[in-house]
Amino acid sequence: MEPLTYYSNRLNELKTGLDSLNRRKAILGWLRFAAIGAMILFSYLLFPGHAVSGWIADLALLVLFIRLVLMDVNNNAAIKQQEYLVEVIETEILSLDHNFTGNTGTIYSSPDHPYSADLDIFGHASLYQYINRSSSEMGDAQLAGWLSGPAGITEIRERQDAIRELAGIPEWREKLQAYALAAKIQASTQDRLQNWFNEKNRFLDNRYWSMISLAVPAVVVTVILLNILGIVDTPLRNYCLLASGILALYIAGKVTPLHQQVSRMADEMDVFAGSIRLIEQTRFKNEYLCRLQQQLIYEQGSASQSLRSLNRVLERLDLRLNIVVFIPLAVLFQWDLQQALALERWKRTHHSEVLGWFNTLGTFEALSTLATLQFNHPQWVFPVFTEGTFFIEGKEMGHPLIAPKRRVTNPVNISKAGELVLVTGSNMAGKSTYLRSVGINTVLAMAGAPVCASHFQLSPMRVMSSMRIADNLEESTSTFYAELKKLRAIIESVNKGEPVFILLDEILRGTNSFDRHTGSAALIKQLIRHKASGILATHDIELAKLQESHPGNIRNYHFDVQVDKGELFFDYRLQEGICKSMNASILMKKIGIEL
Repeated sequence: MEPLTYYSNRLNELKTGLDSLNRRKAILGWLRFAAIGAMILFSYLLFPGHAVSGWIADLALLVLFIRLVLMDVNNNAAIKQQEYLVEVIETEILSLDHNFTGNTGTIYSSPDHPYSADLDIFGHASLYQYINRSSSEMGDAQLAGWLSGPAGITEIRERQDAIRELAGIPEWREKLQAYALAAKIQASTQDRLQNWFNEKNRFLDNRYWSMISLAVPAVVVTVILLNILGIVDTPLRNYCLLASGILALYIAGKVTPLHQQVSRMADEMDVFAGSIRLIEQTRFKNEYLCRLQQQLIYEQGSASQSLRSLNRVLERLDLRLNIVVFIPLAVLFQWDLQQALALERWKRTHHSEVLGWFNTLGTFEALSTLATLQFNHPQWVFPVFTEGTFFIEGKEMGHPLIAPKRRVTNPVNISKAGELVLVTGSNMAGKSTYLRSVGINTVLAMAGAPVCASHFQLSPMRVMSSMRIADNLEESTSTFYAELKKLRAIIESVNKGEPVFILLDEILRGTNSFDRHTGSAALIKQLIRHKASGILATHDIELAKLQESHPGNIRNYHFDVQVDKGELFFDYRLQEGICKSMNASILMKKIGIEL
């Protein structure tokens, strides 16, 4: 089934279910109203003449009312979850039309990165924004890491197999996204937990607090019962309650820093537990997914169970924010102390495992992201990796960020180390887009993702590029010097013999034409000597003549332009040989320069 057909059918199914849940909500509302009305009616008819029957009827109706309230609570939760699923599907439909609506990932961008700025990995209308389906900051960071640097072949193949399985269970991936829409799990939550874990226990390590937590509530409750039975007089009871209240106030001051440290996590931890539970309950076939899943299961239980227990303690501790409820609980049971001890007992049991659970969820979300990419683009392929020297071959390769109806595909083929492809062509003919197409697909391949091509085979490599160069006023850096910094990083990697794939677009553009040609020719020869491989786009036709002196190392390709009655027409197709036609003079005439 085509992705758009699947999503359209799924959206209709979800909206039908949502309509049914909303009708159920209305019915439950009327039933609750009817139960209250019936209680009033029976009270009027049966009291005081038939008091026993009235109490029985009202009690039965009260039980029914409570049951209806609970049903309504569960139904409202189902409505919310259904609405989140609808939001997930509508986002996918927009994505198929190349609408960019997600997280831009700008925080992961760095001007010093070897390729991310040149290849639109992060930022508005970037690869990251287009493909990211992570709903936690851990998943965001994991995906950003995968796109920022190459993985090893073993890990890539594991990811590919896992992505294939996850791509086949779209409803599971939708649920994983929908769970987290309720409250995005933030890295700050992980940091708060880590800081709490690193701190010494304020209460559990002092046995007197444990004794107080048992003794004081026992005494208070006993005194109240004895007072009810008439054994203890009321003033003694009041003095006991006052003493317990003063102690509760003292304890509240000590618990407040702990509450501030772990507060505001309840919603996130509830979402976290739901997401983890979904992962735990799924039967995976892939070995890599099963290994990840096992990280959530331990001898005492499962991660989701432990997280639910933590969340219940956090919710009970948050009752201190409701004075009406908290005061009686504090006076009778030393509520703050009970929850502080429960929190520290939980910390003692699980502190070594929890942070790993965050990382596991992040990995599942990153894999799910790439699985959604595969599902949305079934015509894309998983790259095949070869061992040995440099090799890259792609057929019908296009730019992933260009919509299919506008996308033009081209091949790429570099069969050995020390081979450079020079691409010449006129302005706007497609040279830069071609370089970015090759680069971004290579980045996807090295992350374990499918690529926008009908065939893609390559050896392990790391992309390094110099395409977009900007000056830096803060560092007093000119455009030319900024480019030299990028080229120096490339040269250093090449000199070390690292398996890098170089993408250069109009190098040394910040200097005069003579130095530019001389420097570019020298760099090309140096790259050949060190057996470096890559693609260079240039307007300098003279550089293409280097093929004559290096026939086994330089291959010339170009993008052409057709001119008809002063108008330019581009087909964006890569062709062999050196470009013979340029369009700069035509464009200059169009803006009024008299040539």
